[in-house]
Amino acid sequence: MQETVRESGRELVVEADGGSRGNPGPAGYGAVVLDAATGEPLSETAEYLGVATNNVAEYRGLLAGLRAAHALDPSARVRVRMDSKLVIEQMSGRWKIKHPDLKPLAAQAAGVFPPGRVTYEWVPRERNKHADRLANEAMDAGVRGEQGPAPASATAPDTPDAPAQAAPARTTPARTTAPDAAARADADVRAARTVATPGWGPADLGPPATFVLLRHGETPLTPQKRFSGSGGTDPSLSGIGREQAERVAAALARRGTIQAVVTSPLARARETAGIVAARLGLDVAVEEGLRETDFGAWEGLTFGEVRERYPDDLNAWLASAEAAPTGGGESFAATARRIAAARDKLIAAHTGRTVLLVTHVTPIKTLIQLALGAPPQSLFRMEVAAASLSAVAYYADGNASVRLFNDTSHLR
Repeated sequence: MQETVRESGRELVVEADGGSRGNPGPAGYGAVVLDAATGEPLSETAEYLGVATNNVAEYRGLLAGLRAAHALDPSARVRVRMDSKLVIEQMSGRWKIKHPDLKPLAAQAAGVFPPGRVTYEWVPRERNKHADRLANEAMDAGVRGEQGPAPASATAPDTPDAPAQAAPARTTPARTTAPDAAARADADVRAARTVATPGWGPADLGPPATFVLLRHGETPLTPQKRFSGSGGTDPSLSGIGREQAERVAAALARRGTIQAVVTSPLARARETAGIVAARLGLDVAVEEGLRETDFGAWEGLTFGEVRERYPDDLNAWLASAEAAPTGGGESFAATARRIAAARDKLIAAHTGRTVLLVTHVTPIKTLIQLALGAPPQSLFRMEVAAASLSAVAYYADGNASVRLFNDTSHLR
């Protein structure tokens, strides 16, 4: 149980930060405790975490900072300052904590001081430079295989109501190399590079923009295999489709790597994106360029019905990416130009981040085709199931690497 301690009237400031080079990748945190009246640093702590996500590292920094403050004065009031909007809003109670990896960390942080004793304030990154520096020093030391300073949480049990403990204020980090730490750091870097490096490609390009491609869940038209593009009835998800969206949301929450969600404007994609984003605690942005192809007069028809009614147009469409469906539909070549423009826009906006794109069969196939440099005919040789996941990483030199294709394991 939380120990009852009379307030001393003293106020401390905790500045904390965490980071991950790859997200997930080599990660670490830093935290400093300041005297609120004088601004004097009273305690510093930092730790290399191995491979973790940004958000986990940020929460670990918060927890270590609070424990360090508790060790200095368990009766103090504490003002936490961080540049993580997510952590500040969640710990202030304004945002729900939905990610399963963050819930126990948040509970531990909330249990260090009695309720009402800690307040939270978001600050711009430039006002959190001290903690940011400590976090980066911890990551640098970890990657080099050096022993870092003992974290404030090193001896504290990982339970919400355990008494908080802290290491002494940090001085100069030890520079002696420990073989086991070096091996662990090397393993961490190799694990991160399986996400961040394409095959034998160079490793100095920085983290890629990684697009996780999610096809929307089923609609009533999906099991009937009817053309359903952007020029038709714009159906919503079926009951099965909503269940599929819930399953993929749970799978992505367990992975903990998605940092933003972008969706096609069509109803089935927006509904799928909303279900996933709610589970991840993220907002949804709409990108018009991610909409499905307009299939013209073929909308709502099966392939067999199109062959029966428009045989010549269908044959031309199958033979050339420049041919459009009957009735003013969109050719695959036109779709590819639109998708490539949307891709380039999103890469520029999300360099180094992992972004979920909720879209449709043709956009996903096109992104895969363009990443591989495959001919347009390859579009007819791919299967993209409802609620399936694919992934492509895009690098600073213009190269791309397909990491996943048509994964439906989360639906089984």
